[in-house]
Order: sequence, then C-alpha cells, then structure tokens
Amino acid sequence: MKFLLTSGGITNTSIHNALEEILGKPISQSSALIIPTAMYALPNGPTLAWKQISGVSQSSMCELEWKSLGVLELTALPSINKDAWVPTLQDTDALLVGGGDPLYLCYWMRQSGLADLLPSLRREAVYVGLSAGSMVMAPSIGEDFVRWKPPTGGDSTLGLVDFAMFPHLDNPALPDNTLATAEKWAANMSAPGYAIDDQTAIKVVDGVVEVISEGHWKLFAKE
Repeated sequence: MKFLLTSGGITNTSIHNALEEILGKPISQSSALIIPTAMYALPNGPTLAWKQISGVSQSSMCELEWKSLGVLELTALPSINKDAWVPTLQDTDALLVGGGDPLYLCYWMRQSGLADLLPSLRREAVYVGLSAGSMVMAPSIGEDFVRWKPPTGGDSTLGLVDFAMFPHLDNPALPDNTLATAEKWAANMSAPGYAIDDQTAIKVVDGVVEVISEGHWKLFAKE
C-alpha cells in the first residue's frame, strides 16, 4: 500500500499530481472509500462528518471527481459480516481517511479489523490521510494531541510509517500550532517528526519518504 499523508487534504496542484501519480491513473478513473469516523469524537461531530462526506468542508478529498465514492464507517463494521465490506475495500483504489481525533480513529481501526487488513491490501492501493487520518499511521501522536482517551491509555497509534506528524502548522484558525509548539512536541517524541502546513503532504512508497509541498514544513530528525 502507498501513502499520501496530508494536513489539509488535496489542497494544491502539487499534491493533486502526486495523488494521480501514485494511483497510476486519473482520479476520474479511480474508486475511493471515505472514512469519516474520527470526526465523531469532536464537538458537533455528526455535522462535521456530514460536511466531510458531502464535500462542503474546507478539506478537499470527497469533492474530487472520483469514478465512484463510498462510505466506510468503522463503528458499524464489528456488527457486519466481513463478506459485506472486505471485498469492496480490497477492490478500492484509494482509501480516504478524514480528520478528527486520531486516537478515536485508531481505536476503531483496530476494533473494526481494518488495522489488520491495511498491510495486506494490494500494492496499487493508496491510503490518503487528512490530519488525524495521517497522524494515525505514526507510531504515536504525542501527549499534546491526546483528547479522546482509549481504554488502554497512552498515545500509541498504528506505526505503519516510522515518523510522526504535527499537522496544520501556522493555520490561522489554530493559533497554538506554531513552529515553536511543534519543536516542543518533537522534543518529546521518540520517532522523527514532520511539522507540515495545509499545503504540504508526505508521500511514502516502498518505504521511501518524499515531501510534496507548496507551503512550509520542517523535519525534526532523531540521531
């Protein structure tokens, strides 16, 4: 599986082109599933989830001209026979994983069985993360981002990439998301960390990491 981990979605031409490059075909010829689950842990979560699915939010993913688009709601999956949704997942070109609370998303990825399935999806499939949907791929998110608390506690996530992410760098709507705050966050992380703004994405293909950006970002490396 390939990864395109974004802060704000498909927000510019460079990220759009990177998505089509790793899809290996135009978006208009590609199928996608959107996962809105992370939104439900936020205040006004149901409204935010609808905005994400309908494409009226500021985050560009669902409103792209996909050949087909479906909704994969993780909280529903434990009560459904896997034959009803796993084949659709396995045939999908892109998995769009939206923003919200990363630990709530991680919990339901594990509870639903999706976390176990991700490594086995075909190589051509693309995981497109937005904010929490990107952060959940890291080994951990850092205590600064802990809001919803899982039953086991902690801040660990799926670890399918070997770096952490600090999204929405210098976003005017999030005045605490400054580079100085990111530096303090990174100092407490055991893995390397990227601070990325909403015009930046991180592409991971065959373990090779590439930053795609029309904005600004910073890597906090570990010795």
